[in-house]
Parts: sequence; structure tokens; C-alpha cells
Amino acid sequence: MGFSAQLRESTAATWDAAVGHRFVEELWSGALDRGVLRHYLEQDLQFVDSFLALLGAAVATADRSGPRVRLARQLGLVAGPENDYFERSLGELDGNAEPERAAPTVGFVDLMGEARDAGYAESLAVLVVAEWLYLDWATRPGATTPDDRISREWIELHRGVEFEEWVAFLRDELDRAADRLDPAHRERVAALFVRAVDLELAFFDAAYAG
Repeated sequence: MGFSAQLRESTAATWDAAVGHRFVEELWSGALDRGVLRHYLEQDLQFVDSFLALLGAAVATADRSGPRVRLARQLGLVAGPENDYFERSLGELDGNAEPERAAPTVGFVDLMGEARDAGYAESLAVLVVAEWLYLDWATRPGATTPDDRISREWIELHRGVEFEEWVAFLRDELDRAADRLDPAHRERVAALFVRAVDLELAFFDAAYAG
């Protein structure tokens, strides 16, 4: 079992709680309250900049040209289509692009900054959680996506063959990077992964606190 799979298994209870969260169920069913959706997207937008910086750090610290190019391509997608999605959706929802940040949002920004400054494996650990966990909840074979454009597009941004390949790439890179680390360093990387999973669940919870 690879390092990323081990980490996923070790966080199974929290991971599964996030993937099956009330927010996810209501998003898929089309029953999500617009105020909850607006609050969620307002908060999610707050760490897009940190996510871009984290991807940029991974580009800078990758030890091979192939992975560097792959990461750089994804950087462009986040800065383009995903950023455009936030602008359209928050405009439609009359959202606030600079709200007061909820505690999980602050936690994510801090975590991304810490991982960014620590190195390639650390950056990958947080990226893997952010992308793989979303792929998990956005992938429901045979399920019908909601009629609501904002909800449907948020799901579509996090699934499909290209996104699956992106997640597989991140996992492979994390596994490869971890193979070169000593046990103490692997533990530090694992701790970042666990914190990221905990924050994912807390972030979904916080959507209802707004």
C-alpha cells in the first residue's frame, strides 16, 4: 500500500464523514439552502489565493521537469475556470468576496502556508487531501446532478476523467516523494495530511454556521 493510501486509511472515519456530509447530500439533491451555499463559496474563495501559492510552491520545488509541467498546467486551470466560477456564482448569489473568515478557513490558509514553506512532500500532502477528498464526494456513478447551475458546476469541477488523472498524479508524486524521506520526516508530512482532513470536515460544518 502506498503512502497516500495509508494516510487515507488512517483518516477513514473523518474522511468518510466529510464525503457523506449533510452539505454534500443537500448539494447533490438540490435541496441546499442558498444562504448556506453562498456562505460556503464565500469562505472557499478565501483560500484560493493560498491554494494557488501552494501549487506554485510545488511547481518550484518539484525535482523533475515532467511533474513540474503537470503542476503548472493545473495552476492555470485553478486561476482560470475555477476562479471564474467563483466570480459568476457569488455574483448570482449576491455574495461577499471578502467576508469575515470562519475558523476552518483561517486554519486552511495557515496550513497551506505552512506546507508551502516546508517543501515538496508537504505541499503534496495538503494538495492530495484538497483534491482527492473532493473527487470522492463529487463522484457518484449513475447519479443525476442537480438542476441548479451553481451546485451542478461545483460538482462538475471536481470529477471526470481529467480530474481523476490529476488526483492520481498527485498521489503518485506524494508516494514517490515519501519514499525518499526518513521516518521522522514522513511523520511530519502525515501530520499535515491529517490536519487537512480534519479541516475539510470542519469546513463543511462551518457552512451552516453562517
